[in-house]
Amino acid sequence: MSRLSQLTVPSMPQSVASTAAKSSFSQAPSNALVPPPPVAVKKDPKLANNWKAKSAAELTDAEVIAMPDSEYMNEKQMAFFRLKLVELKRGILENAGETTEHLREDTVVVPDPADRATIEEEHALELRTRDRERKLLKKIEQSIQRIDAGDYGYCDETGEPIGVGRLLARPTATLSLEAQQRRELKQKMFGD
Repeated sequence: MSRLSQLTVPSMPQSVASTAAKSSFSQAPSNALVPPPPVAVKKDPKLANNWKAKSAAELTDAEVIAMPDSEYMNEKQMAFFRLKLVELKRGILENAGETTEHLREDTVVVPDPADRATIEEEHALELRTRDRERKLLKKIEQSIQRIDAGDYGYCDETGEPIGVGRLLARPTATLSLEAQQRRELKQKMFGD
């Protein structure tokens, strides 16, 4: 029998007492931020030693994840992430070039106001996307500098390892998952 159904008021029928008890029972706010349980990155034991015989360019994400924790941010991992960042940078720069060409091609005067508005909205969306990529490009440059300095892969706030799984998902990460959650909680509570 649940604790809630045991709460009864003698002068009320059971269904009314149960409803009254439920409405007076206060729960913790449902929007309270509870950090998600840490998700262990699955390491494939078959791939644990593959990194020794391969160059950084030949390594896969799974092989980097399977590397032992004692090898965290060794030369091959640093080279692997440098290649990943350089490739990401190259892709962003290609997109920027395509945007420039696309905007030049679409300068045709369109007499219909609705068509013109659609074209302008598409241009605005594309420019917002490129602005986000410009900011990401700055973070990529900073990450490459961190690799050169030997600081890449370690949290700015705590100095703890960020983790290979998080870096694969977000190569520009500068905070561990816990530090990032604390920062987001502070921003939500106190604003920016």
